[in-house]
Amino acid sequence: MEPLSEQVVQERGARSGPPAPAPAPRPNVLAGRSPLGLALSAVRAGPLFILLTVTVAMALLSPFFLTERNLQNLGAQSSIIAALAIGQLLVIVVRGIDISVGSTVALSGVLGATVAATAWGSSGLVVILTMLLVGLAVGTLNALLIVKGRLVQPLIVTVATLGIVRGLALVITNGETKLGMPPAVVDIGNGFVGPIPASVVVVGFLAVIAYIFMSRTQWGRWLYAVGGNPEAAKRLGVSSDRVVMSAYVICGLTAAIGGVIVAGRTNAGSPNAGNLMELDAITAVVIGGASLAGGRGSVGNVLAGALILGIIRNGLDLQDVNPFWQNVAIGCIVLVALELDVLRRALEERMRVRGSVTRRGAGAAGEEAAR
Repeated sequence: MEPLSEQVVQERGARSGPPAPAPAPRPNVLAGRSPLGLALSAVRAGPLFILLTVTVAMALLSPFFLTERNLQNLGAQSSIIAALAIGQLLVIVVRGIDISVGSTVALSGVLGATVAATAWGSSGLVVILTMLLVGLAVGTLNALLIVKGRLVQPLIVTVATLGIVRGLALVITNGETKLGMPPAVVDIGNGFVGPIPASVVVVGFLAVIAYIFMSRTQWGRWLYAVGGNPEAAKRLGVSSDRVVMSAYVICGLTAAIGGVIVAGRTNAGSPNAGNLMELDAITAVVIGGASLAGGRGSVGNVLAGALILGIIRNGLDLQDVNPFWQNVAIGCIVLVALELDVLRRALEERMRVRGSVTRRGAGAAGEEAAR
């Protein structure tokens, strides 16, 4: 398109009346360009700061912490919690919670060991698929009860399914551990890909998939929209029920992946496996900066949260500290993470108010210029 001549511009300006007022200056609300923005950026980096702090502290306290063997052990232990935490993140983003993931680890391991003892057990693929189907079944049950059953208390619902699923694992095994898993399962729990534990590779692959779907797809945007403002999401035509149900189903699936890793590490299916892992998964998500109010959280920070838990336990074990102190240390970090979440929301609200005031001031200046 050819540029308009100056004469044509003047003629069109004369026909269109007085010149338009100068555009209002844009408010400076970019984080990092004001003390408020810098403070908010620092708070948002809280999980990485905590991770760096505990890593340096444990490295200084123990010369064995950064050895290859210890780091491999740390990665393998943290991968289990990370697998559960990724699924838990999806549920928390949509303002839910799933307490049944620990018992899903147990039931998937028990049924996997049961299938492994049959004629089909020689195939590791069959055993793994069986375990994953258990996770899908438990996740679907939670989703149906909460969404279709209109049971609006996900905490109570998943506590109930925790009891049901754990009870089934105990009934199937009569309370005893079933030994023996196919080599494919054992390799996932105890194998290596080069110097990296296979379980870390599996969870890393899972994290990449979760990151892509949460940040690069329409489903991911719906997930945050439903968690951030359900009413606005509904007005935009988002099917909140489907989004919430998909989060619970995937959470059950990731719990089963954690069950595969646990069964592989122990070469067994135990009805007591995964006990209290649901609390570790929720703790990792909270330390990772996700908001229990929904609509906020990232896969990278959740992985950092799982690593923080693993480093604290590993480092205190190396220091031969009473295990009870682990719970005290982790509880303190959870409180710090919750306070950071409160501080972040307060800073964001102040920035939002300041931006609104700045825009109103700019609008008034524009009207004055127009007059």
